[in-house]
Amino acid sequence: MIDPNVLPLFFTAIFFLAISPGPDLLLISTYSSTKGFASGVMISMGVLMAGVVQTCLVAFGLGELMMIMPGIAIGIKWVGAIYLTYLGVRMLWAWFLSQRSGKGDLSEQELVESNPKQKPLSNSGLFSKGLLNNLLNPKALLFFSLFLPQFISSESALTSQILLLGLMLSAFVFIINLLFSLGFSRLGKLMSNKLNLTKHIDGFLGVIFMGLAVRLASSK
Repeated sequence: MIDPNVLPLFFTAIFFLAISPGPDLLLISTYSSTKGFASGVMISMGVLMAGVVQTCLVAFGLGELMMIMPGIAIGIKWVGAIYLTYLGVRMLWAWFLSQRSGKGDLSEQELVESNPKQKPLSNSGLFSKGLLNNLLNPKALLFFSLFLPQFISSESALTSQILLLGLMLSAFVFIINLLFSLGFSRLGKLMSNKLNLTKHIDGFLGVIFMGLAVRLASSK
């Protein structure tokens, strides 16, 4: 069992963790403000699942293995940076094509091929973005490895305590992310009505993903 005396400090710490700016919050705020509350919810669910996976990995020792063999973390980091770059390039290309079509620079055939009734991103696609954005950041797993053991007691089974604390952390952060999704979705509606940013959403998201890729690749 977890020592109840550590829970106030634990929840205080994860509250400030949840509201601090980071890749997950940037992704949630961007999609919520440009695509709506439901998009932010799906990304938040992906982040939640990533937290559950990382909790299990830490409980069974992968976090310690990454600290012993930093090459694993470096490999995960570069896979994540490449993935985010790919998403950013796709978004920027879609934005570029939409701008060309708006100016009449594309032929009729090119217009049909480049913009075939642009479909909104599916729920599974949004979920995957939240999941992979978190999982492919090795810092998140290392954080779990260093943070959770500070609140465990030597009098109880360590694995079960880490699992319970990690699930509590993930659930708490999920609730905070839902509140951010709601707030940013309402802010996005207000800003969209005033500034008419809809036609530049893909370009904005592309820049965000490219920035996340650079941030991840340059992190130590």
